[in-house]
Amino acid sequence: MKKYKKVYLEITNVCNLTCNFCPETKRKAEFMSEATFKQMLDQIKPFTDYIYLHVKGEPLLHPQLGSFLDISYEKGFKVNITTNGTLIDRVGDTLLGKPAVRQINFSLHSFDGNEKVISKDEYIDKILSFANQAMIESKLIISLRLWNLDEALLTEDQRKRNIDVICKIEENFKLPYKIQGNLSESKSLKIGDRIYLNQDYEFKWPDLKEEEDFAKGSCYGLRNQVAILVDGTVVPCCLDGEGVIQLGNIHEYKFADIISTTRAEKIRLGFCNYDVVEELCRKCGYRKRFGQGI
Repeated sequence: MKKYKKVYLEITNVCNLTCNFCPETKRKAEFMSEATFKQMLDQIKPFTDYIYLHVKGEPLLHPQLGSFLDISYEKGFKVNITTNGTLIDRVGDTLLGKPAVRQINFSLHSFDGNEKVISKDEYIDKILSFANQAMIESKLIISLRLWNLDEALLTEDQRKRNIDVICKIEENFKLPYKIQGNLSESKSLKIGDRIYLNQDYEFKWPDLKEEEDFAKGSCYGLRNQVAILVDGTVVPCCLDGEGVIQLGNIHEYKFADIISTTRAEKIRLGFCNYDVVEELCRKCGYRKRFGQGI
């Protein structure tokens, strides 16, 4: 078994939306080169078979996405893509034609804060149309993601949009039941062949300006996942969107050496023992989902 279940590769930190829940990165806007992508894949191949093409940024914006997927397939990787879905009508056929692509996650909550940029009905209809096509023409797994479990924190507009989205999903897949009330304990509901609706609570990106909540806890960072930013910087997980915990850069050091540094090992072993050693991690609310240990 390889060390990591997945490695996040940020092929671009540029996005075409400004979502309420996702702070815009302060890093220099970049698109990863094909040479760097190949270098990354060669270095991480001994450690994982699954790559996720995002940290910050919208992966479908990358002009060489098709080439990247071909390279991934040649090197034996399965690719998972998380997208806001606004460009799916432009690149959908490309994605369906690439055998490396395993799963596509659509963040349907991306509509929040972008009402003046995208039409809700057109936005959802394009994504559902692609999901229908994917069921027929591919073996892709499609995940439709929606943050709507904490009703108390949603605005009236957000609640209405979520209801409208759910109604569209029910109608599109001709579900004989109402989605609300049929979710499993895992908050995931199969609504079609390899099509899933995943509902969850909204999370907040960690920020050094936030107050520390507690020093105990665990996380998957460096235990079963790691991330590489567009400039080659290795960070413990996909939530370090600003590269605060810089473990090293693959343009200067080998990936295998970077994840074996004293700092990386302290982080990993700390999470194994519910001891949170990094300041940013102590200010990450997502960590609360894994408990505080004994």
